[in-house]
Amino acid sequence: MTVQPGAHAVVSHRVSLEDTALALGSGDLEVLGTPRLIAWCEQAAVAAIGPDLDPARTSVGTRVDIAHERASAVGTEIAVRADLVHVDGRLLRFEVIAEQESAGATVAIARGQITRVVVDRERFMARL
Repeated sequence: MTVQPGAHAVVSHRVSLEDTALALGSGDLEVLGTPRLIAWCEQAAVAAIGPDLDPARTSVGTRVDIAHERASAVGTEIAVRADLVHVDGRLLRFEVIAEQESAGATVAIARGQITRVVVDRERFMARL
C-alpha cells in the first residue's frame, strides 16, 4: 500500500429531490439529507486513495463523525473535500469538509472525520 497522508479529492454534487431528508426518510423537509451528505463525504474519501491502492485491495468505512451545520436547498451545488491526514498501518483517517456558495461567499455546511480500513477484497468478501 502506497497511501500516504496528503492524498485528497473533491467531489461535487447538485442537491436533487432524491437527496433530500424527505426522500431519504431522515426528516420531512426538502433540504439536503444528512445520510446523503455522509455518503458524499465517504465518496470523496474513497476517491482520495483510489489511485494509490493495489487493485486487490479496497477500503471499508468504520467510523463517521460529521457535523451537518447548515441546510442546503434543492439545486445547491455542494463540494466535498476529503484529506487523508493519518495513516496507521491499514487504518486511514480523513478530514472532510462540505461547502456551498451562499450570497457570493463559500460557506462550510459540514465538517468532520471519516475512518476507513484497507482490506483485501477477496478475503473480506469470503468472510460474509
